[in-house]
Amino acid sequence: MPTLRIPTPLRTYTEGQSEVPVQGQTVSQAVQDLVQRYPAIQPHIYKTPDELRSFVNLFLNEDNINDLQGLDTPLGENDRLMLIPSIAGGRV
Repeated sequence: MPTLRIPTPLRTYTEGQSEVPVQGQTVSQAVQDLVQRYPAIQPHIYKTPDELRSFVNLFLNEDNINDLQGLDTPLGENDRLMLIPSIAGGRV
């Protein structure tokens, strides 16, 4: 079963879990499975029901899903998704 790694700031919405097993044949289905189980995380991931927030990055194993097939990227049994929010701020 694929897993989805949750970043520290969002773990309060997944009962403290750092990694959640998810079901689905695509990245979209896996993220929807996460949201169904932990509805409070939805506004932190999705801008609209079908659109991720601009600062949310999803990686499948080591590849950004935007370099693959986006949310339609197929998942395998042992795949690992990582949810990585963009971080801004600081000085240059």
